[in-house]
Amino acid sequence: TAAAAAACANCGVLQQNINEYVAALIALKQKMIDGDRLLTEYQQKCTDILYFSISVLTELVYQHFLEISALRCQVEQMLQKILPLEKCQEELGSLKAELEEKKVCL
Repeated sequence: TAAAAAACANCGVLQQNINEYVAALIALKQKMIDGDRLLTEYQQKCTDILYFSISVLTELVYQHFLEISALRCQVEQMLQKILPLEKCQEELGSLKAELEEKKVCL
């Protein structure tokens, strides 16, 4: 009977250890669930920020593209105005040279 009493005492300790182990596992499982939930929320926030950043950058690129296109058109218009002026300056230079030659001859 003494052996049986000792065995029962050990069973109680063992049962208490098992209960503590199960409680620790349940707490760990809850921490894992909470951690997974937080990671999912964080991932969603990161995804939202990424998509927002991409949309903002896309809009900025588009606006700059429009500005560059407008500036390119202005440059082409200015070049079209400058080319005839350059030809006129060349002709003026030739005429001045002719005039100087004629002055020298006179």
